Amino acid sequence: MADPFTDPFADLIEPFSRRGVDLGLDRLQAALAELGHPERQFAAVQVAGTNGKGSIATLLHSSLLAAGINAGLYTSPHLVSWCERIRIGKNPISEAALRQQLLALQGLGQRHQLTPFELVTAAAFCAFAEAGCPLVVLEVGLGGRLDATTCHPDRGVVGFGSIGLDHSEFLGPTAAAIAAEKAGVLQPGCTALSAAQSQEVAAVLQERAAACGAELRWVEPLDLGPWVLGIPGAIQASNGAVALGMLHALSERGWAISASAIRTGFAQARWPGRLQQLPWRGHDLLLDGAHNPPAAHVLRLELDRRSATQGTAQAGRHWVLGMLANKAGPEILEILLAPGDRAWIVPVPGHASWSTEALQAACPTWSQALQSAPDLETALSEATAAGGQSTGGSQAAPPVLVAGSLYLIGHLLATVARE
Repeated sequence: MADPFTDPFADLIEPFSRRGVDLGLDRLQAALAELGHPERQFAAVQVAGTNGKGSIATLLHSSLLAAGINAGLYTSPHLVSWCERIRIGKNPISEAALRQQLLALQGLGQRHQLTPFELVTAAAFCAFAEAGCPLVVLEVGLGGRLDATTCHPDRGVVGFGSIGLDHSEFLGPTAAAIAAEKAGVLQPGCTALSAAQSQEVAAVLQERAAACGAELRWVEPLDLGPWVLGIPGAIQASNGAVALGMLHALSERGWAISASAIRTGFAQARWPGRLQQLPWRGHDLLLDGAHNPPAAHVLRLELDRRSATQGTAQAGRHWVLGMLANKAGPEILEILLAPGDRAWIVPVPGHASWSTEALQAACPTWSQALQSAPDLETALSEATAAGGQSTGGSQAAPPVLVAGSLYLIGHLLATVARE
């Protein structure tokens, strides 16, 4: 949960937190009806998936702006401020404007027993309508079929990021079950885009698309040679292909989006907390949320690819890891670490987290590689002192890697911003 001493919206959002995660559309649909249906005042596209959906949404939104369309963007979670979740044109909503929206929704939110995510989604829909955004990119929060963003009635173009195991306590124990929940965003007549998925996920998407009368298009990864993407990592070849397919589908529906606008938008896109380089007290850090096994696998592949390209060692990395207790901490650890690596385990501020002792018991092979630190600052000091790359140094030693939770990344970015 947010820290009430640092979160300027805690007094308006925390009262709704007792509901926690409670998937469903009825509450928000009733609240939006009472508001006069602000969600019907703009068109929308939607991005679902387990990983990559934020990157896809950002590439898409950046291209729409480059095409001269004053598009909105709704994403989650945020790293530092709730305002990050709502972008009107190129700018995030101001604190004053978001506070005004949330204040106006307090009574309605209580009457309809909204969750925090539903409350903020309602605020976003109102803000987009008031700003006159003609088109909004909606990133699904959790699942899809029962996610609050699915309350928008007309999502004619849908994109799917990579679908895998995460949030199984809400979405189901198998990739197929999770895919069925995410495929619930499909509507009759919509155009859906997806890069390659596992065989079981692909079968579910195809079945659900056929059943509801949606068109499902499979896209091949971009050749990153001729493309310049502002979001780093080889995985963006697939994410960019989905965004490109969605933009083409929007063009088919009458939106004026040129090829040059797409290239400009892709190059200008920025998505913090994903393979983000950050200087910290004279040392280089590399930040990536990697908060579930599929994301951890992508990060490990990217690090190994970079090591192979640069001719540097693939082992002996220094990690600072913080993982939520409800995540697959041992599996993430097994995927990320290589022989010779060392990892400092820290609690994620404000959240129940995996402890060093619990991870050592679950992963005895890595017991000697794990060290406990009481907080992020201590861990970073110890990890950088143990061999992190100094900014501007002559040696090509790898940076200290910070991963395991987007909440941890957000805490680090907020800390650096205050220094």
